[in-house]
Amino acid sequence: MNIPRPLRTTALPAVLTVSALVALTACGTSEADSAPGGSKATVTVRIPDPGNSGVLALGKKDGSLDKALSKAGAKVEWTGSAGPFAPAAQAMNADQLDIATGSITSGITSLAQRPGFKFFTAVDPDAAGEGILVRNGSGIGSVADLVGRKVAVNQGGTGEYLLLKALAKAGIPADEVTRVYLRPDQTAAVFNAGKVDAWAVWATYAVAEIGSGKAHFVADGAAIGSDNYSLNAVRTKFAEQHPKVVKALYQYLHEASAEEKQNPAAYLNVFTDVGPTAVTGKAKEVQTRFTAEGGTVEPIGPEDIARFEDVAAFYAEQKVTKDRVDIAAHLLDVGELT
Repeated sequence: MNIPRPLRTTALPAVLTVSALVALTACGTSEADSAPGGSKATVTVRIPDPGNSGVLALGKKDGSLDKALSKAGAKVEWTGSAGPFAPAAQAMNADQLDIATGSITSGITSLAQRPGFKFFTAVDPDAAGEGILVRNGSGIGSVADLVGRKVAVNQGGTGEYLLLKALAKAGIPADEVTRVYLRPDQTAAVFNAGKVDAWAVWATYAVAEIGSGKAHFVADGAAIGSDNYSLNAVRTKFAEQHPKVVKALYQYLHEASAEEKQNPAAYLNVFTDVGPTAVTGKAKEVQTRFTAEGGTVEPIGPEDIARFEDVAAFYAEQKVTKDRVDIAAHLLDVGELT
């Protein structure tokens, strides 16, 4: 289970407010762009297609997301597909995307570049749904047993963080385990073929492996002590120009994620219950449990920022990033959006 966090506070001096953002640009506005004749044009929010499960998938299917955003003069344009945060960050930087979801770990490595986005929500680290995955019968019974072995990770993201964090907690030098850098969507075949001994991974990919009955976590997020938050990011200029839209999106995500936590099954297999995107059998049970034990979309509070900074410091110490990334400079306080 997730460890309860202290009560959140709303006054966040370390988080950039929209008023501060607007002061940086002469074109910022809190309303939709004006259309000919003085009417307000509908603002288009570009979001990666959510696939077959989750809050956004259900919001797409039943129209509830567009309904919520219409009150702020906006509508959704689904573009591309949800996936790793790094390419989504690049798309926001290139003005091809307005909203994206990612982990604080992948967020830090993206912020180390020249970011054109800011984070505006936080979901608690997934204590149950992420960790170090091993095949049943592998002989790996603890993190210490990874010494001299190969572990698949996504470079600079959740996987690399989980492995390095697990090794550090166990007092094992990072160079005693071989990191094999692979894209998450290419790793299952390598893992199941035995070409790597373990896979540092999160629920998106772990559910199918655990659900198959052939793999399990040798250490999950709770055992590792993970601070790997899930975050929503918004393109900086979009937030400057349309703060009401960002606030409306936050409110929708907050309320819907609370409903999803209470009734996870309703948010699975939204469009189809067959085929490669469907979650079925034991995997469905696993995903339902992970969601029920997970967090909800919340504003970013001071206690979150402290944990973000710990991750940034850890990444710098482990030389994943060249320097310690300044997280606070890239956060928004949704309570201040007007």
